[in-house]
Amino acid sequence: MFKKFSNLETAFQHVRGFTIAVIVTSFSIVCFTVYQCRSLIVATESKVYILYDGKVLEAVAAGRKDNVAVEARDHVKTFHQLFFTLDPDEKVIQANLTKALYLADESAKKEYDNLSENGYYANIIAGNISQQIQVDSVAVDLRSYPYAFKCYATQNIIRTTSTVTRSLITQGQLRNASRSDNNPHGFLIERWATLENRDLKVINH
Repeated sequence: MFKKFSNLETAFQHVRGFTIAVIVTSFSIVCFTVYQCRSLIVATESKVYILYDGKVLEAVAAGRKDNVAVEARDHVKTFHQLFFTLDPDEKVIQANLTKALYLADESAKKEYDNLSENGYYANIIAGNISQQIQVDSVAVDLRSYPYAFKCYATQNIIRTTSTVTRSLITQGQLRNASRSDNNPHGFLIERWATLENRDLKVINH
């Protein structure tokens, strides 16, 4: 009889152990499934689908902090290209400068006013001069806010008789601003100043 009780107790212990193992395993599977579902939802929410030219394209949504350096450099580059790309056409000059001034504060407006007062833009139109700029690099310091930057570029001033190549180095700061159609990167250039603008070479035509 005692042997039967012993067998029953051993069987009960086995059943209890098996039951506990099943419960632990089931709980682990449930936890893993919930984790995978959450990861899948996060990954799905980070995807953006764009309809372009009748095709569905997939884009990945990213937070601003993930692209601050890229957006900051492109903001500075875009401003310089708009401000310094000029042709002997008053409407083209005005259109480019209007777009550029949306990207910077009064320091850029003061530079524009100074150039206007000195007849710079009038001389470009009268002399059929074109001015082009190639932004070589933009260095942005993200360690402190507002973000300090330096822009290194090369200018080509094209006249009928010659082409002048100039070195241009500017500096300033970037602060956050509201994004808009006129300011898609959401930055504003402050304390913009020219450090260097000197002739590198002159090619006579």
